[in-house]
Amino acid sequence: MKKYMWRAVGILLLTSHLSPLASQAQTYENQFRRPVSDVMKDVAARFDVRFKFDGNVDTAGVMLTYADFRIRPYSLEQTLDNICKHFDWNWWKQSGNLYKIKRYEYPRRHEDEGRQMLNYLSSLYHNKVEWEVRRDSLRKEVRQRLELDAFLDSCVLGPAQLSKIRKHDGYTTQNICIELTPGQHLFGTIYAPIKTKSRKRKVSPLTSDLSPLIVCPDGHWPMRYRKDEQQRLGTLARMGAVCVDFDLYGWGESEKEVGAEAHHTSRAHVYQAACGYVLLDWMLTHRKDIDAKRVGVMGGSGGGTHTVLLSLLDDRVTASAPVVHLASHFDGGCPCESGKPVQLSAGGTCEPELAAVMAPKPMLIVSDGGDWTSSVPTLEFPYLQRIYDFYGAKDKVRNVHLPKERHDFGKNKRQAVYDFFIDVFSLDRTMLDESKIEIEPDEQLKSLYK
Repeated sequence: MKKYMWRAVGILLLTSHLSPLASQAQTYENQFRRPVSDVMKDVAARFDVRFKFDGNVDTAGVMLTYADFRIRPYSLEQTLDNICKHFDWNWWKQSGNLYKIKRYEYPRRHEDEGRQMLNYLSSLYHNKVEWEVRRDSLRKEVRQRLELDAFLDSCVLGPAQLSKIRKHDGYTTQNICIELTPGQHLFGTIYAPIKTKSRKRKVSPLTSDLSPLIVCPDGHWPMRYRKDEQQRLGTLARMGAVCVDFDLYGWGESEKEVGAEAHHTSRAHVYQAACGYVLLDWMLTHRKDIDAKRVGVMGGSGGGTHTVLLSLLDDRVTASAPVVHLASHFDGGCPCESGKPVQLSAGGTCEPELAAVMAPKPMLIVSDGGDWTSSVPTLEFPYLQRIYDFYGAKDKVRNVHLPKERHDFGKNKRQAVYDFFIDVFSLDRTMLDESKIEIEPDEQLKSLYK
């Protein structure tokens, strides 16, 4: 017995002099475990890259099982997949050799996943008949998953409150407020052309003297009162279109009713979709100056999400222009865009397929090189052209790509929108002059302003 006791003491003395690494050697018994922070340092050195960890990714004290077996010496991306998916993280290539590590985001994927999705979707239909079966399923199921009809049934939809009309150079502004659900309102502004005898003479013989309508869902830029939105809607109004925008749920005047946090809920998704739907219906029903055969939807970023959604939900839309939005690998990162599981419709879909429901009606996709829409010219646009070609209408979908620009609704993007609606709605190009737009103060654009 004493012999065995002294042997155990000897082993303890020996192991007490070993290095920490040797005393914690990776073995099958400890699942070849290593600190993930050390593994990421090794990966960075091996592939000559840098990692930036998002604020919600904490590596302190986190261990990775079968650590070195996850490394693929021939592929950084596969290595990162093997490591990140273990923790429900994801990796994103930034500029140069920098990679960002973030928590998994259900609406965001890699570009190659978007390509695979579009290839899969394309395999489901090869002609107009097959596509229209799919299209009808999408329309039905998106509406169900959004729970739009149940929401509309809960609406009170009282009479609209309208402010006094304010006259500007060639256009007017008027604020509108409609109670949607008890105590919660839709807040927006109507931009309308001032009709003159000279303008009437310029009306195309192919159109009526009535004005086209353009519903303009807003994106996540600072409020709908900002300068570039007033320039865009005012210019379109000067050229002959009636435009109407509205607050995001929990932004602007809506924030005073429901609080800012309400925007980050699934209710925001259906509420904003309903705002566009109700406004379109109200404008067609109550205004006598609208041409029901020329109804457009146009918005940027998150407003692009709701442009696609309203174009799908309401067949009265005849032209659509989602700006800096469309991608097969990104559904919109805010719950107001993806709070309801519409992307699971018909067995799984993505934004370009939802946008394709517009075919063969005119559609403009504006993209740039500085955000997720950089893939549009080579990935999403060819997919849309294929759908439009089922109708012999490939020329009805167009893409303006600005490779050196970033995520905004800047001058060149606004110009692309002007050119599109001048073409499809026969607007008056001679009235295109953003310098004529009067930038009103925020308070004046609030719907209950008198």
